[in-house]
Amino acid sequence: MKAIWNGTVIAESNDTVVIEGNHYFPADTIKKEYFKPSDTHTVCPWKGTASYYTVDVEGETNKDAAWYYPETSDLAKAIKGYVAFWKGVEVTK
Repeated sequence: MKAIWNGTVIAESNDTVVIEGNHYFPADTIKKEYFKPSDTHTVCPWKGTASYYTVDVEGETNKDAAWYYPETSDLAKAIKGYVAFWKGVEVTK
């Protein structure tokens, strides 16, 4: 799977985990040069507290376009530290 934004592959993995229709990429498969930590946090009742990254490619910024769970509930252990995308990031084969 590939995550693409602004014409650039920002993550690529053969080992994503799909939950609720979202592909979660292992943290070591994202291209860290495109990711900046965000102060945004949200809470999912069954997964835990999500943290976000802002994606920056070729001078274009997509605020909070990626999220991950640094710590998860027992039900979501499979995605602990994995990164998922939205806000126009295309996830494709």
